[in-house]
Amino acid sequence: MSLDKESRNQLRELIFGSDAGLSDRLLEDPAAWRELIVRAKEADSETTDILMEAVLAARAADVSWESIGSALQISRQAAQQRFGKARAEDNAGPDQRRFFGLTAFNEIGELNRVGRYGWHSVGNGPLFHAVERDEFQWEHHRTTFPTDPARMERDGWQRAGSGWFPWVYWKRRLDVPALEGDAGITQ
Repeated sequence: MSLDKESRNQLRELIFGSDAGLSDRLLEDPAAWRELIVRAKEADSETTDILMEAVLAARAADVSWESIGSALQISRQAAQQRFGKARAEDNAGPDQRRFFGLTAFNEIGELNRVGRYGWHSVGNGPLFHAVERDEFQWEHHRTTFPTDPARMERDGWQRAGSGWFPWVYWKRRLDVPALEGDAGITQ
């Protein structure tokens, strides 16, 4: 499946950005070409990130490397080598713990379970969430991209980490004291 003509045109419009005069400047200003290249490179970087997130989300949903490689028209081994490692920015900080063993099928239930003990998601990666603890209970929710963040925030939700395409993670603190214990989350 490839992008349809309308989607490709929307992508091109996004790359041009809000500068309606860029296309006119291309006719007379060589520096405008450099600006266009920079914008296209930024778009390429973003779509590369989205591809990484999509692959890692698929892995978290138990999609095989064979199937992922097939979708990318590369071998299973090439897909695993290229996408098999978590991004460096997803490393948990010193006051956080990693909650492992999470998949697309169990993560929200598990996050809500440990949320009763005060743990809440502050980041995520393939098969884990980085969590922090506080004195209140938390609930978690997952939506797909795109989501209306203003609506979620009006309902008291806040973003939990950067998300993994196509997922956007949300958390909401409850006005209930956290349960005693660590909920089975160890260092």
